[in-house]
Amino acid sequence: MHTTKINRISAPAPAVADAPRKKPVHELRLGLIKAAIWENTVGDNLRYNVTFARIYKNEAEWKGIRHLWPDDLLLLAKVADQAHSWICTATKADRELAR
Repeated sequence: MHTTKINRISAPAPAVADAPRKKPVHELRLGLIKAAIWENTVGDNLRYNVTFARIYKNEAEWKGIRHLWPDDLLLLAKVADQAHSWICTATKADRELAR
């Protein structure tokens, strides 16, 4: 059996522990499905991206996982539609402010 050894150079860990965590600009929730909308600046352009999670309560703390059950898909589609509408409205407002 022949194995190939892969050399990986590890970069030093970024100093994110001291930096405040970036928060979503908007969140949407239907049932246990949650969408978080994030703001990103690319050059001079403001862009949005979305992450989805299925939330659950672990004792007293809410947590999220990215794995969904088939029964979650309709709610995911509805939350995705709402996120799309919010992004379209925010993008239009951003363009009007830039004028």
